[in-house]
Amino acid sequence: MEKTITISIDVEANIQKVWDKWTNPEDVTKWNFASDEWQSPTATNDLKVGGEFHYRMEAKDGSMGFDFWGVYTEVITHKTIKYTLGDDRPVTITFEEKEGKTTLKETFTAENENTLELQKNGWQAILNNFKKHVEKS
Repeated sequence: MEKTITISIDVEANIQKVWDKWTNPEDVTKWNFASDEWQSPTATNDLKVGGEFHYRMEAKDGSMGFDFWGVYTEVITHKTIKYTLGDDRPVTITFEEKEGKTTLKETFTAENENTLELQKNGWQAILNNFKKHVEKS
């Protein structure tokens, strides 16, 4: 039975800035990792229905790494991004601005290799990095 996980974060920035930092490949390389021991050295993004994104995630010491990629199924600027990961799991991201803050919420289908808690914590750590990146830039 498929399980879904939802995580969210409030970012002290307007929706335009949040959207831009989320979708710009140069910015993605600065926040798309769960801990300081990891990095995202490359990112590409073709933000349109049928377009693909490809993010490389790897340990800074070179001990491991993987490609994180997907195909967009819906893109509504400043509102929603939906995509299917390379392993066919769906992901939905919503953006909502209120009083100068933007709430970003991600819902994804869990994979079967890692515990739900590990997956939730890892994705949340990436969101936390995103928040730091946006708020300091």
